[in-house]
Amino acid sequence: MTVSDEEQGSVGRPSGPSATQQAGVAGENPRGTQMSSVETGRVPDFFIVGHHKSGTTALYQMLKRHPQIFMPALKEPKFFATDLPARLEPPAAGKLPGTLEEYLALFADAEPGQRAGEASPSYLRSHAAAGEIAAVNPDARIIAILREPAGFVRSMHLELVQSHVETEKDLGTALAGEDVVRAGRHMRRYSDHVRYAEQVRRYHDTFGPDRVLVLIYDDFRNDNEATVRRVLRFLDVDDTAPVEVIEANPTVSVRSIRLDKTVRALYEGRGPVARVLKSAVKAVAPEQVRRGALHAVRRRLVYGKPQSPDERVMADLRRRFKPEVVAIGDYLKRDLFALWGYDSVD
Repeated sequence: MTVSDEEQGSVGRPSGPSATQQAGVAGENPRGTQMSSVETGRVPDFFIVGHHKSGTTALYQMLKRHPQIFMPALKEPKFFATDLPARLEPPAAGKLPGTLEEYLALFADAEPGQRAGEASPSYLRSHAAAGEIAAVNPDARIIAILREPAGFVRSMHLELVQSHVETEKDLGTALAGEDVVRAGRHMRRYSDHVRYAEQVRRYHDTFGPDRVLVLIYDDFRNDNEATVRRVLRFLDVDDTAPVEVIEANPTVSVRSIRLDKTVRALYEGRGPVARVLKSAVKAVAPEQVRRGALHAVRRRLVYGKPQSPDERVMADLRRRFKPEVVAIGDYLKRDLFALWGYDSVD
């Protein structure tokens, strides 16, 4: 890989925030350091665990609007994915918490009667996250979203190009170079995401099937509202409240990585010329106007509608992931083989 430096499932009903979640936790935190009394606080009740480009942003935003649910402004804290190299992950929209105290502070404003939750898609791929979440809250509820593998990999590649984590715009070439070694461990940037049966089983083994809700991306896309209401029932909150349907984080294609970097540098004031220009613009335009202008430039000049995928690459991906589709379909007892079109894969 060429990188820049980086519906089945069982449904249960929680009876309410546990004593651990209300009073805080003590003992060893997942980073292996002793917690002080200052570090005790509100612990999340539930976790949306991914993957990226599988509806996690839309679900996060739709749940965040529910009066009985609290989700922090930082969508992806990524706190428990301690085994994943930051340089290979999509960048976060804000400063990530580095300590448990900082992490718990994200939920300090949650009301006693609210469900607190967060959405970090990397938790599903992480081998460490399930155990580390359980160490802080063994009663946590887990929501996983699974997407057809070949379509997921293509969308993931486009997102990584957009965020400058991936510098190779051609998907086939990026896949050919996806093998990397980090901290002595062999990793495949795209293919390692598609271990669905293993990933779901890890959460089932850690929390029990009744605490894990597995959603299929196709169901969510076809009926956002019905899927969200199912999630609300799983979280034991009012599922009759109005649900605002949202489409978030649409897949786009970057026309020019160089142009995108230039626009970002100008906005962020990196480099002497950019700093002068930003100071001049800042003096005459408020922040909201500047942000709107930046987004307009990027929409019109930098981003575009993705081109049709290379069908040879997509066919190769489907052949590669066919055993995984069989495995997760059998595990969830759902015919994902037909739903995702793998019954026609030779």
